[in-house]
Amino acid sequence: MSKTMKAAYLPGDSTVELKDVPVPAPGHGEVLLAVRASTICGSDIRCIYHEHLGKGPEGYQGVIAGHEPCGVIVEAGPGCRRFKAGDRVIVYHISGCGVCNDCRRGYMISCTSAEYRRAYGWQRDGGMAEYMIAEEKDLIYLPDSLSFLDGAQVACGFGTVYEGLEKMGICGNDAVLITGLGPVGLAAGALCRKLGAEKIIGIDIAEERRHLALSLGLCDNVLAAGPDNVAQVRDLTGGYGVERAVDCSANAEARAIAIRATRKWGKMVMIGEGGTVAFNPSPDIIHDQKTILGSWVTSTWLMEELVERLVRWNLHPEQIITHRFPLKQAPEAYRLMASGRCGKVAVCPDAE
Repeated sequence: MSKTMKAAYLPGDSTVELKDVPVPAPGHGEVLLAVRASTICGSDIRCIYHEHLGKGPEGYQGVIAGHEPCGVIVEAGPGCRRFKAGDRVIVYHISGCGVCNDCRRGYMISCTSAEYRRAYGWQRDGGMAEYMIAEEKDLIYLPDSLSFLDGAQVACGFGTVYEGLEKMGICGNDAVLITGLGPVGLAAGALCRKLGAEKIIGIDIAEERRHLALSLGLCDNVLAAGPDNVAQVRDLTGGYGVERAVDCSANAEARAIAIRATRKWGKMVMIGEGGTVAFNPSPDIIHDQKTILGSWVTSTWLMEELVERLVRWNLHPEQIITHRFPLKQAPEAYRLMASGRCGKVAVCPDAE
């Protein structure tokens, strides 16, 4: 193994800096991972790539980028109890203190420790490198039947969507609306399909993403974003609206459409980060007995459950990855993801 490795940093001016840095050594309870796939999240673009907007849990601290890594353990440090060299693993992308109430529930995303909560690729070195250090408690086992690209998708996007859908509940009675057909929205379509949704309707402004949702069979109907969307959704659902809606857009108009296109007694979940929304509580929510849920990432135990379900369903998140780049082309990968004219974008360090 070389003593140095290439790694990508995000200076915050819509560029990527590639640097040669030392290969780190694992400490107590840590592993050294050879990164095989690291995908790019919309949050990276929104809060880090263009300019460093994030504060608190979203504050970028100049570390190696990438919070969706998957790979193979090459060395386990002292104190590791479960994982060993050669194991294929996904990295749950927030490392919490492990002992607060949220961490004990598996929701390290909501860790309350200001001192110990650190997200990979945000406050500690992430997966846009040839190797990375991860804490053993943050690892999810990756079965041989799932690819490293599948695993990288689970690390954030698919895990986040699965949490939100489980909170709402999806079944064969449900027509589902998905606002925003970027990688998170495409993941929502794939999971709703496997969970048995009767009809899946998607809305997006980008023709490329609407086409991708249809061509992959993730939506039954797709609509171009516009002022008639609520009426169009009602027309597709017998005049009632959908039983379930998922906002993956973070767009104010799209969120309002999701609320108003949800039928009486229906539920919607907000997953897309950032932005605002305006609605009228009485006619839009209260009088129709609707429920709005918020959902932020997922837990380690539900991520493990998702991996099990993916194997059972023969569902491969890799299908929504439209572009793959070697690490040396990380700048091109981030530029493409920022354009929004693609599905998921992956960086594979061993594809040089």
